Amino acid sequence: MTRTALLAAVAAIALSTVVSAHAAEPVAAIHARALVLDSHADVPQDLGVGPHDFGVDGDGQVDLPKLERGQVDAAVLAVFVSQGPRTPEGYAKARQDADAKLAAIIAIPQRYPDRAVPARSAADVEAAAKAGKRAIIVGFLNAYPFGESLDPIDAYYRAGVRSFGFVHAGNNAYADSSRPSAAGAKVEWGGLSPLGKAAVAKLNDLGVIIDVSQLTPDGVRQVLALTRAPVVASHSGVQGVVDAPRNLSDAELDAIKANGGVVQVVAFGPYLVKPGPDFAARVAPIRAQFGLPAAYAKTSDGTETLPPEKRTDYSHAINALLPKATVKDLVNSVDYAVKRIGIDHVGLSSDFNHGGGVVGWANEGEAAGVTAELVARGYSEVDIDKLWGGNYLRVFKAVEAKARH
Repeated sequence: MTRTALLAAVAAIALSTVVSAHAAEPVAAIHARALVLDSHADVPQDLGVGPHDFGVDGDGQVDLPKLERGQVDAAVLAVFVSQGPRTPEGYAKARQDADAKLAAIIAIPQRYPDRAVPARSAADVEAAAKAGKRAIIVGFLNAYPFGESLDPIDAYYRAGVRSFGFVHAGNNAYADSSRPSAAGAKVEWGGLSPLGKAAVAKLNDLGVIIDVSQLTPDGVRQVLALTRAPVVASHSGVQGVVDAPRNLSDAELDAIKANGGVVQVVAFGPYLVKPGPDFAARVAPIRAQFGLPAAYAKTSDGTETLPPEKRTDYSHAINALLPKATVKDLVNSVDYAVKRIGIDHVGLSSDFNHGGGVVGWANEGEAAGVTAELVARGYSEVDIDKLWGGNYLRVFKAVEAKARH
């Protein structure tokens, strides 16, 4: 055997040993060593009350017992209020609801200091994980409650908010939504409004992570042109797998990579699996039952015109017709994103308590199911660390470094 062949044989044996050792490593151990972070979950309006007491194993998908059972070290809990009328009365009611959610999230580590800590920095997240406690990061989604002012951003930052998403379903005074209201203008600002553009600079100055999920492609492009810090898409899918307006195109994925940001692939079934060719025919009678047009518009399903309680009933009825997404489907989208933009720019999120959850990761207590699928696909422990929390924390630190307090 030649020296070259001998060296090749030795290298092959060494690689085989490494691969075998990795395959033999228990998933539980890999999961336990990772810093597991869920970058977007919602909370009920009555968070802290009865079965929604965060300290009990309640009927929601996120609480301390489930985070502990799933060894989820950190969760971004969103202060989120649905879009409503853009009137002084609508803004006031939305702000009241947002303030209540903010107070309830802040109260979690105050009520359970031995189990949870407030995380206002990346260092806080890492310290909480080392101490065996859950890091509670306060996020914010949909600037609608702030009306036509930037001033509330400062107050919410002081209260602990560290990530900020401009829109949800429906345009607001800050930006256009990728799912505009069926009753309003489809394109109002051409991306960000002047207020939204000013918000980018303010968020950079404060050291708040800018969340580009839910924005239109023009909005994403404008944020990336204005920001001096990396961004996060806290809960998004990829259009290369499912062509939904909420999912990110290849061009958007590439642009977020160029910015140094990270795309957190969301465990939301309709953004992970295609509904099938007969879906339109099956959904038409349900839409008629709720007084909606038989067909979806390109950017809206029309539910913005329904009262909140009917939106929930409608969503449940439609979701019952969809194929059940699994952790395999979730990781299929992760695979797509990793191949497109690299392991350093992809992460994971649940969108729990707002339609998120797949078979195998139905609540935070089942987070290790995602790790098991990643191991089965051949992701290394280093890569799994990046996907679960490392990439998000890298962006968090970069945002902090660019702040001008």
